[in-house]
Amino acid sequence: MRIALIGAGGQLGTALMARLEEEVLPLGSRDLDIADPEQVQRVIPELRAELVINTAAYNFVDKAEDEAERARAVNETGPKLLAETCARLDIPLVHIGTDYVYGGAHPHPHPRPYVETDPATPSSVYSRSKLAGEQAVIAHCPKHYVLRTCGLYGRAVSAGKGNFVQTMLRLGRERGAVSVVDDQWCTPTFATDLAGAIADLITTGKYGLYHATNSGSTTWCGFAREIFRLQGMAVPVTPITTAQFKAKAARPSYSVLDCAKLTNVLGRQLRSWHDALAEYLATT
Repeated sequence: MRIALIGAGGQLGTALMARLEEEVLPLGSRDLDIADPEQVQRVIPELRAELVINTAAYNFVDKAEDEAERARAVNETGPKLLAETCARLDIPLVHIGTDYVYGGAHPHPHPRPYVETDPATPSSVYSRSKLAGEQAVIAHCPKHYVLRTCGLYGRAVSAGKGNFVQTMLRLGRERGAVSVVDDQWCTPTFATDLAGAIADLITTGKYGLYHATNSGSTTWCGFAREIFRLQGMAVPVTPITTAQFKAKAARPSYSVLDCAKLTNVLGRQLRSWHDALAEYLATT
C-alpha cells in the first residue's frame, strides 16, 4: 500500500516513518500546502496514494489567538480539502485530532475520561479550529480514521516548538527549579505508541472517530516530576494554578480520554504513560 504522509518531519510523522511497513511518501509543508485547493487537488492524485495520513497542524495554542486565520487554514480548511479529495479518489484518510476539543467545563460533577460521543466544548481558537477540521473529515470522507490524542511528545521537535519533556529538561538544567500547572489533568502520549496504534488501525477497515493515548492520567506538574525522577535530576517542582500561569489561550482542566473503543478494535491497550516516558528518556 502506498501511503502519503503529510507532516512527515514532525514528532508523529517521524514516528510513523519508522513504524509503517508500507511504501511511505513523505510530505512536508514545502511539498504540499494543505490549505491550497489547487495543490491538494493536484498533488494527492499524482502520488497515486492508496491512503493519506494527515499529521499537519497549526498547534501554537497561544499564538493562534492572534493568528486565527492561519490556524483555521491549516486545522480546518486543509483537512476539509484532503477529505474531499480522498473521498473523490475513494481512499481512506487518517486525521489527527486533539483532547483540547474538551476545553470547557466537564459535563459530569466527578470527571471521568471522555468517550468519543461526549459533546465537544472547545474554548480557544486552536481547539475550535481543530474540532472544525475533524468534523469536516468525518462529514466529507466516508473512509476516515480520526484519532484524538493528548500530550504528545516524540523524538523529532518542530522548529519553534519543542515538546514538554525536552522543555522541562532544559528548564531544569538552566534554572534548577520549575513551576508547573497542577490543575490540568491529561495523559502524556509517546508518539511512537500512537504511531503503532495508527499502523495497526489502518489494517482493520474499522473507520470512525477514536481516542488514542497512552493509559493512565496525571497533571502537567505530575508529568514534570516523573521526568526529573526518571532522569535522576533533583529539580524542585512547584505546583501552580492555571490562573497563576496566565496563558493567553484557555486550556482544558480535564481532558483525559477513554480509549476503550480503540482497545476493542486493536485487541490491546496502549501502555501506561509512565512506561512510555521511561523508554523515551532511555532512548533519546
